[in-house]
This record gives sequence, structure tokens and C-alpha cells, in this order.
Amino acid sequence: MGIFHWLITHVTPLFLVTSPLTSYGDQIHSMHRARSSAGFSLDIPLIMLVASILKIFYWIGARYDSALLIQALVMIVVQVVLLYVALTHRPPPLHIHAPAGGAPSMLSARPYNFWRWDDARPYWLFIGYFAGALVALQVLLGTAPGYSALLGYIALAIEATLPLPQIMANHQRKCCRGFRVSVLGNWLLGDTFKMVFFFAKGSADIPWAFKLCGVFQACCDSYLGVQYWMYGSGEMPVAAEESKGGVVWREGGREAEWVGS
Repeated sequence: MGIFHWLITHVTPLFLVTSPLTSYGDQIHSMHRARSSAGFSLDIPLIMLVASILKIFYWIGARYDSALLIQALVMIVVQVVLLYVALTHRPPPLHIHAPAGGAPSMLSARPYNFWRWDDARPYWLFIGYFAGALVALQVLLGTAPGYSALLGYIALAIEATLPLPQIMANHQRKCCRGFRVSVLGNWLLGDTFKMVFFFAKGSADIPWAFKLCGVFQACCDSYLGVQYWMYGSGEMPVAAEESKGGVVWREGGREAEWVGS
């Protein structure tokens, strides 16, 4: 029990705090080295920045474990660098072909071309306005009952959806091309650390929002393993590969974190 307690109180928090660096550091280096972010999904920094900023304001009311707060702060820094590098080395826009039948994919159609802007400035303005709006809401509603908990559930629900695009892409292609066994192992290892940390710590330190969303994300990652077992990492049909300018298989969820490495 002494070793188990030491792992929970020392090793697991350290793993959580450093996980943003170990998860995205190689992607940043790879894009900078190649001078290209081709195939990298900009939705990844969007999801992680929005979720992490929300978690900062959630901490103001919930005062959850400090390791999770530090992780959110580190994640913001890492994702800002990741977004900057991705935008700096972004290739020219690709022409998105409509699938057979005529209508463009719903995944490529967004109101006001949100998060598909050609210029880098709107990305940073959105992040700044989003954080500023949360500051204003904190001043107005920060003491309102349930406001802090609502922020937490929204933040963690957004973060928990990150594997879903990858799952849907694998299902549509019947293939896990580009999805590595080593990556799957790292995800499952991370889920194991989180589950131990969430449920072995006292309930006062870890709110149920973290636990529920963590369980959902662990289930999604486990299903990705099932997909790899069912589909393998073999070749997919050429038509599917070219349906979005040749990079559709790279644009689904967390798979894009390791593209270009």
C-alpha cells in the first residue's frame, strides 16, 4: 500500500502535468523541421485550448487538485505553440471535392468558415475574445450556484469528444491507416494513470466531472483499440483516400497529432 500511495501522490501527478509535452512535443518538432503542417488538423488545438481555458475558470469555483490545474496551464502553453507552428507552416488551401452525389461533406462545411480562416489573425482573436468573455462571465456569474460546475462539465465534455472524429474516420474507411500500436499503448497507459488518479484520490480533490468524462474518453480509446484489432492498419481504397484532397485519413481526431513524424 505504501508504494501504491507513493505512485498516486508523486508519479501520477507528474505524468499528468508532463503529458501535454510528451503528447504534442514531437508534433511541434516534426512540423517545424519539415516546414509544413500538411495533414495536421487545426481542430486539435481548438478543442484543447477551449477545454483547458474553461478548466482554469472551473478551478476558481471548484478548487480541484492542483496537478490538474497545472496540467491545464501547461496544455494552454503547448497548444498555443502548436497552433502558431501549424499556422506558420500551413500549406496553401486544398480544393475540397464533393463526394459522389454532389453535396459537400458536412465535415468541411462550417458557418462563416469557422476555424478555416486563411489569415492567422482571426485564430488569435477568437482565443482572446473567448478568454475575455469568460472573465466577464466570471465577474457576473462567478458566485451563482452551479455556474462553476457547468463550466467543468462543458470543458471536460469538449475534451472527451476528441477521439470521436478518429473513431468515425476509422469506421468509414474500415481502416486504421496511420494509427500506430505504440500510440494506442500511450493513450491506454494515460487513461490508466488518469483512472487511478481520479478514483484513488479523495472525492473532494477530484470532482465527478473529471471522473465521468475521463471514463468516457477511456472507453473511446479502448474502442479505438478494438477498431485496430478489427481493421488493422492496411491500405484503404484509393477513392476514400482522395475524397478530401488526399488527406482525409489524416484529419480525424487525435491521429493527426503524430502525422509528419
